[in-house]
Formats: sequence, C-alpha cells, structure tokens
Amino acid sequence: MKIYTKTGDKGKTSLYDSNRVDKDSVRVEAYGTVDELNSYLGFARSFCEDDDIKSILFDIQRKLFDVAGELATMDAHKFPERIDEDQIKNLEKIIDNYLLKMNKNEAFKFIIPGSNKSSASLHVARTICRRAERRILTLSKTEEISALLIKYINRLSDVIYTLARFLETKLDYVEFKK
Repeated sequence: MKIYTKTGDKGKTSLYDSNRVDKDSVRVEAYGTVDELNSYLGFARSFCEDDDIKSILFDIQRKLFDVAGELATMDAHKFPERIDEDQIKNLEKIIDNYLLKMNKNEAFKFIIPGSNKSSASLHVARTICRRAERRILTLSKTEEISALLIKYINRLSDVIYTLARFLETKLDYVEFKK
C-alpha cells in the first residue's frame, strides 16, 4: 500500500464517511487544527517529567482522534466514536485536582508563560486548542456539530492551561498599570 493516493491532487479530500470536500473547507480546517493540537501535545509530553501528567496528555491525545473523527464525518450514522458527558466530567476532575495543588491566590493571575520547556510547550498547545475551538465554532454555524464536542474542546483548553500553569517553575506575574 502506498501512502499517496493521488486523489487529493486537485484540492479535494475524503472524509471518514467517504464524502469529498475541498481541502481548505472549514471542516478540514477544524479537524486539521485538532490534528495539529494532538501533535503538539505529543511534543509537550516529550518534555514532561511528571508521569501523571504524561499519562493525562497521552489519554487526551487518544481522545482527540475521536474528536477529529467526529469532525471528519458528515453522516452522523457513521461517526467512529462520539464525545460524551463523562469525558467532559473527567476533564473537569483533572482541572479541579491540579487547581487544588496550586496556591489559589496565584492560580488566576496572569503570568508570562514558559519558565521551562514543559510548561512553555503546553502553553503553545493551549493556544492551538483555543484556535481549534474557534474553527469548530465557525463550522457549527453552517453544519451540525455536537454541543458536547464543543464543550469538550472548551474544557480541554482549560485542562491544558491548568497543567501548564502547574508545571511553571517560576511565576513572573503580569502587573497592569491602571
């Protein structure tokens, strides 16, 4: 089997359900950004020395295949696996757990991100996740997208922020002049 099919040479691609769309469609942009996020989380995981966080990131990466699969499918009867409420609750538990480990007075202050490679790479992943959310919301204006999928991606950016913030080794606060 060859990796190239030549079927995309004219700017079209096949979705999971075999529908063909333009490679620059909002749908492809949405799941493509989720794919970018997945890759970047793998990059961030390679810097992480905390085994619990590495495991969390690995599990998230696996779940992002479900998110991308759902986005890459127009026919709801052919979804590979769907995001559900339990997966969102799991993300909320991760957030709550790591917020408890931080100084509550400091957890919500703005900081200059990136005091080490692990936290810096997670902050980049967080921004990619937020871009993915924006792309998904744009898609949802013209296509039916699960509210749970949107909620999952929103919560995921909070998880990534929380983990990045937890891993910071130096907190350089942003002070705003009034």
